[in-house]
Amino acid sequence: MSSVKQKQNVLNVKQKLEILQKLDNGESASTDAEDALNEGNTISHSAALQSVETLLDYMGQRGFDYDDITAVRKICVNILQEMNKQQKQRRITDFLKQEMLKGKILV
Repeated sequence: MSSVKQKQNVLNVKQKLEILQKLDNGESASTDAEDALNEGNTISHSAALQSVETLLDYMGQRGFDYDDITAVRKICVNILQEMNKQQKQRRITDFLKQEMLKGKILV
């Protein structure tokens, strides 16, 4: 089976630094991150989790309060739930395709 690489749209170092600087200054950077990531492609779940983990490390180093860190951790949980949901859907689809190929399911 061949693997297909998907183009991932992630923030580059300059974009990350700009967003972190805005956060340091107490400004909102959510629209900047959304704009950078929504340039025609979607970010993968694993890239999103990695970015959130990086943000958690940053928040821990900068002494953000517990409520803010908890809110970011909830984002991780939501990403994992969505990831699991999509994996389950793929497994069901793959199973049904196999059954169709075996002739057990007629369309």
